[in-house]
Amino acid sequence: MLPKVALLLFFVLPHAACTSAPAPAPMSQEEDATQFIRARCGATRYPDLCFTSLSLYAADVHRSPVRLACLASNVTLGHLLSLCSHVSALRKAGAGREAAALRDCTDTLGDAADQVGRTTSELGRLQDPLERSEVAWRVSNAQTWMSAALTNEDTCSDGFQDVGGGGTSAIEADVRRRVEKVKQYTSNALALVNSLVDRR
Repeated sequence: MLPKVALLLFFVLPHAACTSAPAPAPMSQEEDATQFIRARCGATRYPDLCFTSLSLYAADVHRSPVRLACLASNVTLGHLLSLCSHVSALRKAGAGREAAALRDCTDTLGDAADQVGRTTSELGRLQDPLERSEVAWRVSNAQTWMSAALTNEDTCSDGFQDVGGGGTSAIEADVRRRVEKVKQYTSNALALVNSLVDRR
């Protein structure tokens, strides 16, 4: 599990790496970037969620697949950190096997947040002039970490199997629902990272 300070740093710092403080775009350029985001999101598993969560950053994207993937990763990180905090708070209400599942879930979600944070930082470095071999290496790293984050999110949900002795508690249902939502953001971000391989 990540320390709280480390989680905060992962949430704050990567956004600057994604955006590189671009100048505000004229409306026509922003509209063009919005259409670019819609088209790129069309290749994800959850295109509507992808578009609604990323279109607000059209002025930062500038029709850059790298910036879009970086921002998608950063948005995913924000949702993961919020979920980590929520599950951690629920540990006080859990008991027995459910409390153990909540503890394990908090740890695995912390690992997922670490991996998504690493992905965001790695994608941020792609905006510098780089050799083709280094680009391929960094994208491969990003794919590995984002895939691992999805696995950890699945592990969190799987940890609640048979915890309720055949029934599903309100806490379990709440955590599973929230994890499934975060997995949609993670899946979309991974799809956008994967698309970087096709274009290079």
